[in-house]
Amino acid sequence: MTAAAHLSTPSGAPGPGATTDATPTAGGRRRRQKYTLARTLRYLLLLIGLLFVMIPVYVLFITSFKGVGDATPSRAWLLPAGWTLDNWKAAWDQLAPAIGRSVAMVVPSTIISAVLGCLNGFVLSRWRFPGADIVFTLILFGMFLPYQAVMIPLLELMLAVQVPNGIPSLIVLHVVFGIPICTLIFRNYFETVPEELMEASRVDGAGMLRTFWSVALPIAVPGFAVVLIWQFTNAWNDFLFAVFFSSAANGPVTLALNNLANGALLTNYGVSMAGALLASLPTLLVYILLSRYFLAGLMSGSVKG
Repeated sequence: MTAAAHLSTPSGAPGPGATTDATPTAGGRRRRQKYTLARTLRYLLLLIGLLFVMIPVYVLFITSFKGVGDATPSRAWLLPAGWTLDNWKAAWDQLAPAIGRSVAMVVPSTIISAVLGCLNGFVLSRWRFPGADIVFTLILFGMFLPYQAVMIPLLELMLAVQVPNGIPSLIVLHVVFGIPICTLIFRNYFETVPEELMEASRVDGAGMLRTFWSVALPIAVPGFAVVLIWQFTNAWNDFLFAVFFSSAANGPVTLALNNLANGALLTNYGVSMAGALLASLPTLLVYILLSRYFLAGLMSGSVKG
């Protein structure tokens, strides 16, 4: 009888007391429950963090559509009693010239510092020369100089070399102070490029500039995305250089926004809120356009190989 029962069991099938993959064990269920609980807690913390970030944005957004009597601290959390675009029109009329000057400042300073940083990073990573590490250290030293400590010498220097006040001075300053971080990002990026690509170009007779133009530059798009977002954001949001090297008549949007807020807060909070949103839109647009390359470029220098 035992033999018959044994023969009736299909070959390879589990015995009466065995467990199968389709039947989870108690340990497996506990592990899945812990994983589900941990994931739920993680998402809950992310949601709480998102709420803390979005609450000021919510107040900023709804206040920009409120009228003069409606935009008060006591009604900061409430929706507008009547939606209006007058705040946006007033903010645009006052900020439009400054926004144009900021674009004229940020675009060339970002492109020039990115190109110079790319050249520096390529040379310091692939075309070694005596003292390259010392040069790289001295370049990075510029990242750790506090702007407040060098503002007076910078002002005297710009006056001595007769760089025009306003946008020209700001372009020069953002290019100079942007070179260290751009060099660091591109050097780390080019360190991840296989050496065989550079060796192949040298075997074909290409020099340094030809290798940079034909091999390094086409694959440096993620690095450029990181640098462009970084430099554009820093230059666009800068206020300290704007105060020292420009005025309300020839300065960037941050200076005009400060003047707008100082006047608007006495009469209408909505105008200053609309102005803040207008001033932040260009940086948000740049990030949206380049975000697909941003993470790849940011992480490219973290792992060698």
